[in-house]
Amino acid sequence: QAQQAKFLSDVENELEELAVTITQAKKMVELIKGAATKEKERVEKLFAEASEVLATFRKEVARFIEDEERSMLGEAEADLRWKEERRAKLAQGKQNLENVPSTDTVYFLQEFQALKVAMEENLSPAPSFQNELNFTRCTQAVGAVKDVLSAACKNQWDHLQGKEIDGLSYQETDKGLKDRANRQRRGVRAGRAGGISSCFPPHPLVSSLPHTVAFIIDLDSDTADKFIQLFGTKGAKRVLCPIPYPKSPTRFINCEQVLGENLMNRGNYYWEVELIDGWVSIGIIAEDFDPREAYNRGRLGRNDKSCCLQWNGENYVAWFGGFESVIQQPFFHTIGVFLEYSEKALTFYGVKDSKMTCLQQLKASHFIKGQFDPFQNKINHQFASLFSCKLKPAFFLESVDAHLQIGPLKKDCVSVLKRR
Repeated sequence: QAQQAKFLSDVENELEELAVTITQAKKMVELIKGAATKEKERVEKLFAEASEVLATFRKEVARFIEDEERSMLGEAEADLRWKEERRAKLAQGKQNLENVPSTDTVYFLQEFQALKVAMEENLSPAPSFQNELNFTRCTQAVGAVKDVLSAACKNQWDHLQGKEIDGLSYQETDKGLKDRANRQRRGVRAGRAGGISSCFPPHPLVSSLPHTVAFIIDLDSDTADKFIQLFGTKGAKRVLCPIPYPKSPTRFINCEQVLGENLMNRGNYYWEVELIDGWVSIGIIAEDFDPREAYNRGRLGRNDKSCCLQWNGENYVAWFGGFESVIQQPFFHTIGVFLEYSEKALTFYGVKDSKMTCLQQLKASHFIKGQFDPFQNKINHQFASLFSCKLKPAFFLESVDAHLQIGPLKKDCVSVLKRR
């Protein structure tokens, strides 16, 4: 009986504990359901707002095309009507003249004079389609929006699935931009030694280097020359039609250049650039460089305040202080840039598949007797002084349709930096 009573007591205790845990589990189930319902409602609301924004943009673009078409068609159709009326009038006059009997001199002279007057009438002025490119650029604008949305959707879906993200893409939400601005003010991305912001998983190239920052570059629209079109904060392309950017004291006015908004003043930095088309130069520039410099002095590497690696369609060329060094290497679509501030060194890599090829390192070296290289001599005497300034990433789009894209970093690269 005692054992039976103990057994029943244990069962009773178990039932009481289960009742408590069941109550807790029910609360958890309700909490999950409630949270999911609220999240669905918020998501649906955001999707509805996004759809409304897209619908509004679609209407505005369609209205813009219609307005431009209407204004241009008015002049073109008036010119067409005038030409058709003039042709009909001249054809009728010619026929009348041909139908005059050869013996009727007076009638012939009358018709001849009428045809002559018609021939001497003032011509209609040619249509002046000054704005003909306006609505044809709508496709480019809408295409850019589509690319932004596609990349943002993929980026955020990968993030939801917990996949590694190499860095911020240019399709950031307002909150993301504000958070990133706050991090920048705290100095996380100003090059503090110690590693990478916890928001970004380390890159294989630099995760083993204790003082290297996988640099997240954003192009600064306030520096872009009027012939450079930006795609978000990561893409840049040189165009024929000037873009009406607002006035800015930091904007280049004589060179088709644009800077990253990020400052580098300590530590190590690594970033990658995709060369999509045309002649492109990639480098660094002193923050205090005057963007109003003349073309010959304002280009990257043609002064003591900047240096770069240039692809000129045939070769890579390193530039500093107006001196150049031609590099005998094949073309690489991806260029890696490694800046070692404390070492006063800048190295350019060609990145392909899982390999990195050193294209050129800019760093002062000891003079070797019997050898004289004007480019290295310039590096030896002037390059170190560049690091007394705060530096910024810089890009020069030299040819029409030149096109580049910033990162993300390649996930499958083998770290040659690790062995330094």
